[in-house]
Amino acid sequence: MKHTISVIVENKPGVLSRVAGLFARRGFNIESLAVGVTDDPSVSRMTIVAEGDERDLEQITKQLHKLIDTLKVFDIPRELSAERELALIKVAVNEKNRGEITQIVEIFRARIIDVAEDSMTVEITGEESKVEGIIKLLRRFGIKEMVRGGKIALQRGGAE
Repeated sequence: MKHTISVIVENKPGVLSRVAGLFARRGFNIESLAVGVTDDPSVSRMTIVAEGDERDLEQITKQLHKLIDTLKVFDIPRELSAERELALIKVAVNEKNRGEITQIVEIFRARIIDVAEDSMTVEITGEESKVEGIIKLLRRFGIKEMVRGGKIALQRGGAE
């Protein structure tokens, strides 16, 4: 089962390395990792997506709490979260398919951020299923390059 874990840490050099090392030592693969400074420049938020059962999640959470720079750790249940992912996709284009690709981009409410003679770069932001959907449709034209940012998530409403 996939778990989205939010880790609030001090914004210091080496913290990311220690958190990633903890997952590696426990044999957990990090599927997605996004890190950024919060409204407080001395604090960063890590959003980590990893596969494991409830017992695994409990062990990781306990270990994360033991790290000296960790301020807070919590699981973000999917039904209580607002989640987004970002992808940039460079797709092969020609005179015949440029219009069709543009229509797909519009349907997904994505944006074309770069156009060249033989390629177009698309930016999409949304839930994982939306990002997967546009990638699936663009594959038939030929994806030249692609990069996906890690999932970011916050609990909905007044929850912290």
